[in-house]
Amino acid sequence: MTLISDLVFWWPRPDPVVGRATTADCDDLAAIHAASFHRGWGAEDLAAMLTEASVIAHVIRRRPAASPAGFILSRIAGDEAEILTVAVAPRLRGRGYAGRLIAAHLPDLMRAGVRTLFLEVEAENAAALKLYARTGFEPVGRRKAYYRTAQGAADALTMRRLLPAI
Repeated sequence: MTLISDLVFWWPRPDPVVGRATTADCDDLAAIHAASFHRGWGAEDLAAMLTEASVIAHVIRRRPAASPAGFILSRIAGDEAEILTVAVAPRLRGRGYAGRLIAAHLPDLMRAGVRTLFLEVEAENAAALKLYARTGFEPVGRRKAYYRTAQGAADALTMRRLLPAI
């Protein structure tokens, strides 16, 4: 081993930190969203959503006080909610950040009285489908040509997860 690999082995990276998103995060969130989707949301759109009482959003940071590395945002309606977006900065994908975001997000939804959680995901997005299946979501419908893409349009799968009462 080299000195660098010895240090990495003995001095591991700290676990990422998940917390509530704030309007101060919106520029970073907009950049992550734009890098993740064909039609990204602007910072103003995200700020407006974060001020809604029905919206819950979390960010993940590589370490405390770092810029957001990803985020999840849901809107609550009665005892149901919809995950509107989950996005992780492209250079940080594959590290389990999206799964950590979902795991941190669900308890807040349950505390808000949510019993059924929905989302839409591009039908051909294998990585996202695997993530959602692993986190307890099941397909319940399909929306034809739901997403605009660079190639035209893509179908969305509607997925659902039932949440326990707390």
